[in-house]
Amino acid sequence: MLTALLRTLDPETAHGLAIGALKHAPLPASPPDDPILATSVAGLRLTNPIGLAAGLDKNAEALGGLARLGFGFVEAGSVTPRAQPGNPRPRLFRLSQDRAIINRMGFNNAGLEVFAGHLRDRPTDVVVGANLGANKDTEDRAADYVAGLRRLAGLSDYFTVNISSPNTPGLRALQGREALDDLLGRVAEARTTAAPVFLKIAPDLTPAEIAMIVEAALAHRIDALIVSNTTLDRPPSLTSPDRAEAGGLSGAPLREKAHKALIHAAEAAAGRLPLIAVGGVDSGAEAYRRIRAGACAVQVYSALIYDGVGLIGRIKRDLASRLRADGFTSVAEAAANRTLTER
Repeated sequence: MLTALLRTLDPETAHGLAIGALKHAPLPASPPDDPILATSVAGLRLTNPIGLAAGLDKNAEALGGLARLGFGFVEAGSVTPRAQPGNPRPRLFRLSQDRAIINRMGFNNAGLEVFAGHLRDRPTDVVVGANLGANKDTEDRAADYVAGLRRLAGLSDYFTVNISSPNTPGLRALQGREALDDLLGRVAEARTTAAPVFLKIAPDLTPAEIAMIVEAALAHRIDALIVSNTTLDRPPSLTSPDRAEAGGLSGAPLREKAHKALIHAAEAAAGRLPLIAVGGVDSGAEAYRRIRAGACAVQVYSALIYDGVGLIGRIKRDLASRLRADGFTSVAEAAANRTLTER
């Protein structure tokens, strides 16, 4: 009922109310996870492989509530060194007929100091990651990622270097090999803790570009690849009135593009680099399909807007059932026995 009510409001207003509810509502703890769902990613032990993608809790202010919803891990951010307002409103659009979202938020956030303060009070019963971004007006983008890594060292369980948002001009250029080598080399030098560092890429890349990024990630000791961010494409199947708005498209229409990007990444990585799948994951069947394509974990976000937080439990129950039906004893075993067969 709450999800339906929020969908009647302006999307950004609804988002703010949802964060407020997660901060203050006395939410009950979710039931214990089925043991078959326990897994690990880059040394992080997870009770289940279903994570929250970055973008919902930009300032890490609602981690207490999010930890009680049943996620195996929660990624907060994106956070930039300095606070910034983001792009002018309206900048968030709900494409209800397509079960999709378009956003051009522009890394709106309160900055590293506020983010760090919230992380100091974070719950300890869920793995928390910090998604790092760069300020819009920064000339040396790599320096912003280094600043985030250094300021949040010891406060976050893992870090994600987000170079794939389409809403900060020039950011995706960091996915080119020369710029990527410079960025990842400086990130590697700045690492002072054992917390793993992930790299989040765009879905709008060719197989050759994905393969290049995989090799660069391996060369610079990146611990996992998140595949993938929102897309700039506008599939002809879109029917919602706001389908032509500028920004990144997420949700159901991104599903097949993100799945194909994952397959290309898995082929290039050949088991050498853990992969986390995101983009159009909205069911246990889809989570299982990504795992069978080589992902060791998945993330959700847009589907929660349409299906509510009960979706998390449904995905976990269905995933556990599918693992057992196919004779697997763990998520890792299913991911290792990668198949390109459509399920």
